[in-house]
Amino acid sequence: MSFAAPHLLWLAVAAPIAALLAAWLWRRRLVRTEVWAARALWRRLTPQLKRRRLVLSVLCLGLAVLGTTLGLARPRWGVIEQEVEQRGIDVVVVLDSSLSMSAVDLHPNRLTAAKLLIRELVRRTPEHRIGLVQAEGDGLVLAPLTLDHAVINLLLDSVEAATLPTPGTQLSAGLERAFALFPAAEESRPVIVVVSDGEDHDADWDEILAQVKERGVQVHTIGVGTRAGSPIPLPSDSRPRYKTDRQGQQVISHLQAEILQRLSKSSDGVYVQASNAGASVDPIVDALAEISARTLASETITQERERFQWFLAPAALCVLSSLFLSPFSRSRSPSSREEFA
Repeated sequence: MSFAAPHLLWLAVAAPIAALLAAWLWRRRLVRTEVWAARALWRRLTPQLKRRRLVLSVLCLGLAVLGTTLGLARPRWGVIEQEVEQRGIDVVVVLDSSLSMSAVDLHPNRLTAAKLLIRELVRRTPEHRIGLVQAEGDGLVLAPLTLDHAVINLLLDSVEAATLPTPGTQLSAGLERAFALFPAAEESRPVIVVVSDGEDHDADWDEILAQVKERGVQVHTIGVGTRAGSPIPLPSDSRPRYKTDRQGQQVISHLQAEILQRLSKSSDGVYVQASNAGASVDPIVDALAEISARTLASETITQERERFQWFLAPAALCVLSSLFLSPFSRSRSPSSREEFA
């Protein structure tokens, strides 16, 4: 036998203290009664005292305190096995980290805003397996599908703009990497969440949309940036520099929402536009909740049975007995009187 709250066992010392205190109070009451009237007269005025009932009443009070203490300490014995299943769906996040995501039309820049939205999505969906893919001119799997969401948050810290070997933006490369992460026999519909400013250098979007439909994947998209756009800062140790075109004109990067909207609409997904600090992932969270979940992981938990009721029930019975068990007899027959020694 073990106890879930062994630190409460010290309260058991209150049991003998309660019994002794009750006995002392009864004795004090009887002594005062004897002082108030002569013993011969006291026998005539009061019902007869039953010594055994008094002892039993005091004993019940002590046992009630002891049983309550043991019940609060939560005794446990015997073993119960329970299989716990975690049900959810598989979600792969494709994060665009191209140079245009360093644009500052969102504070402090688009990429940081995108990371915040992904973290919020991860926090709101603890029951799902989540994978992470970084996309530029090529796709890089940062995390396979996992229930350890702390890993996702840790890897997001390592993502910087324009750090993959192949520059540019090709969302199709990120989508291909995401497709490969899903199990071959998927019981529930797989989901991809694309977070990008929509600036993409892929020429054939019809082929990409056909692949999405063929694989049965639901794609949700988050457009990060503004229609007005902003210049694209370049890494520099000195004064700020911005990307320019061949004519030397400063390049302004704009949110290309049309591509992202088309991608989500073709797969019954939702599009969320993040053009300010008030952007929310609620529509995507709600859409994920509508997909039938499957068992992602199961675990057999072995634990001891709680047996507190075996002590609290007798304790309650002892309390009632102590309250209703009077040490005085209702009979006034002289032949049934016994002296209290």
